[in-house]
Amino acid sequence: MKIALTYPLAALLISCSPALYGQQQPPNPAATQREAMQKVAFLTGHWSGPVTVVRGPGEPLHLTQTEDIAFKLDGLVLLIEGASRDSNGKSLFSALATVSFDDATGTYRIRAYNDGHYLDTELSLLPKGFSWGFSAGPARIANVMHLTDKGEWAETADATVGNNPPHRSVDMLLQHQP
Repeated sequence: MKIALTYPLAALLISCSPALYGQQQPPNPAATQREAMQKVAFLTGHWSGPVTVVRGPGEPLHLTQTEDIAFKLDGLVLLIEGASRDSNGKSLFSALATVSFDDATGTYRIRAYNDGHYLDTELSLLPKGFSWGFSAGPARIANVMHLTDKGEWAETADATVGNNPPHRSVDMLLQHQP
């Protein structure tokens, strides 16, 4: 008898389902994500220019940085590939990152890979730029990027260890290449 009562209830719920869907349109997360990703479209293309890297005591490294940036997955993901080379053309640093938009939380995420490691953190949009950061043990790294009035990509990374004042670890100025 229990089955006979359950079956009509299930049939009623199934038959009402299309009417319920007709009243409430299911969200289109891909469309929402693509629209949000257009806010970082200014990054796409090939960028190149000088970067100074300070890795502790000693002389800073003066390198040439390139950033190749393109949308993937029909605009859902921004792929960023960066490399730093010395004056002899030797690669000293390379990284790959993805930027995406999480429509459920309304936040941008960056996932970056370098030298066998990765991090996944929030990326905040700024007027004509972005910021992101992470902690590594007692150190806190803060990256800030903005477009200059000349349309150049200016980015800095500051490291703070414990209660010490922050010190500049990266200073970069890139030009958009044709």
